Amino acid sequence: MRFPDIIEVGRMRKRMDLTQSDLALLSDVSQSTIAKIEQGSINPSYKTMVRILEVLMDEADRQRAVHKVGDISFSDVVKVDPEAKVRIASDTMRRTGFSQLPVMDGDVPVGSISEHGIMDRIRNGMTMDEVGEMDVGDIMEEIFPVVPWDLPVDCVTPAVSYKDAVLVSKNGKTVGIITRSDLLRLI
Repeated sequence: MRFPDIIEVGRMRKRMDLTQSDLALLSDVSQSTIAKIEQGSINPSYKTMVRILEVLMDEADRQRAVHKVGDISFSDVVKVDPEAKVRIASDTMRRTGFSQLPVMDGDVPVGSISEHGIMDRIRNGMTMDEVGEMDVGDIMEEIFPVVPWDLPVDCVTPAVSYKDAVLVSKNGKTVGIITRSDLLRLI
C-alpha cells in the first residue's frame, strides 16, 4: 500500500469533518498519537498508518454514498424550446455560460443542443446566419439521460462522462440537471 504524505492525514480527516477524537475511536489509535502524526512530530508504524488510512478511506466511501443526485443538481434548469431559433439557444448558452442545454417541450425533455453541435453545422458549410435561423428541433441531439433524484451520485458519473449532463426527475417531473462541472465540485 502506498501511503499519502503524513501531513495529508490531517487534511483528509478535516475534509471528512472528523475530529481527532472521532478518528481515534474509529481507528483504535489514541487521539494524542493522531495529533502527533498530524503535527509531524512522530513517524507512525506501518500498522498504525494502515488502520488510520482504512478508516479514512471507508469514511470517504460512506460520505460519497450519502450524496444523492438531488443534493447536487442545479434546480433552475435552463432549457430551450424545440421551436425556438438556434440563435436564441446560442444567446442563452453564451449568457448563462452553459455549453449545452436540454431541449424541452413544456416540461418534457425531447433532446439537447450544444455549442459543439451548432459548430458542426458551420464547419459543414452552413453560414452562421443560416444556422441561427434554424429551429432548435431541426438540429437537436439526443436527450440527456434522465435519472431519479434519489439515485446515489456515483451512479451518474458514467452517464455524465458519456453525455454532457443528466436531467434529474422526481415523480416524473424534471427537477434538476447535473453537468460535469457539478461532479467536479465534489472532488
